Amino acid sequence: MKSKLKRQLPAMVIVCLLMICVTGCWSSREIEDLGLTFAIAIDKGKETNTEKELKEEGGSYPKKDNITLTYQFVNEKAAGAGTSGGGGSGQGAQKAYINISETGDSLQQIGSEVALRRDREVFSPHLKVVVMSEDVLHTFPIDEMLDQFFRDNEIRLSCLVLSAKGEARDALQLKENGEIPAFRLIGLGENEHKVSRILPPITLAKLIGKLHSGSSFLLQNVVAANGAVKYSGAAVINGKSKKMIGTLNEYETEGITWIRGEGKGGVVKSHDKKSQQTLAYDINKIKSKIQPIVKGKDISFHVDIESEGDLVENWNTKEALDTQFIDRLETTIENEVKKIVGQVLKKFNMIIKQMLRVLMNLLDLHILTYGKG
Repeated sequence: MKSKLKRQLPAMVIVCLLMICVTGCWSSREIEDLGLTFAIAIDKGKETNTEKELKEEGGSYPKKDNITLTYQFVNEKAAGAGTSGGGGSGQGAQKAYINISETGDSLQQIGSEVALRRDREVFSPHLKVVVMSEDVLHTFPIDEMLDQFFRDNEIRLSCLVLSAKGEARDALQLKENGEIPAFRLIGLGENEHKVSRILPPITLAKLIGKLHSGSSFLLQNVVAANGAVKYSGAAVINGKSKKMIGTLNEYETEGITWIRGEGKGGVVKSHDKKSQQTLAYDINKIKSKIQPIVKGKDISFHVDIESEGDLVENWNTKEALDTQFIDRLETTIENEVKKIVGQVLKKFNMIIKQMLRVLMNLLDLHILTYGKG
């Protein structure tokens, strides 16, 4: 009996230790004590009125005003009042988020400075989106600007990266009280099965690969006005300089979707030449094949595009079942797609010429400097 008890004793001790370990997380932190960060906007340096007033009172440190970061935190008071799940109304309604802007020349130091203005720790594992203004993308290489995000072990690489026309901080504002702008920006990208003007999402993880490859790429652009936000166009990032060299509008972005064959849905609107009535073609599937053609020093590309879809809107109901009308419809939609693709190809030719002019200017400067030396 004693020998049997001795054999069971070590097992009982192990079970007791395991029970102690699984009763809770030893390194846990109360969520109420954390400043949950859902979005960060990056703009060219411009101190806010609040920063200026704090500086007048002595609240400043040595820095250059190169960039302004806007942190979007969850509003704990609104969340506690139960308003974060729906649109609040009345004078007592609060925004579900709080935005705090800070200006400086180091992202890490700016984050530390924000901690001096918040009674909760800046907590970034739940960061959903980073929005960068076109001014920032024009001025600073994107790999240098986001280096701190890549190194920070708190920030997840699934975080979405967007560009913004105007000030990036404007994209972190909404009229509605109950919604957090960061989640709105994420949700817009999930409508790609309905709109062919939405690019595949670029996360921090994907961005690392693109930056190391040295190839140029596109960032989804967002515009904001009067508390409303919208996906609109794209920023063109040069693979060598890592800076923005141009933009695409919505129409040109749609052309990219057709060329790449990446569309999951969308609508092509056109007009029947004979009846002058509106037609709408709903995209179900897009396939494309790009074949390079080299003739001596000349390089061209043959792009073969196929699509499947449905006629979902036809204002010319009299000819709806006429085979000639159906043939005419296919030709009309095909010509419209060619027009869309042709527009973006024309834009890229302009961007390439612009890049060549910049390169020639740099070569001239190098030759001039070398000659003086």
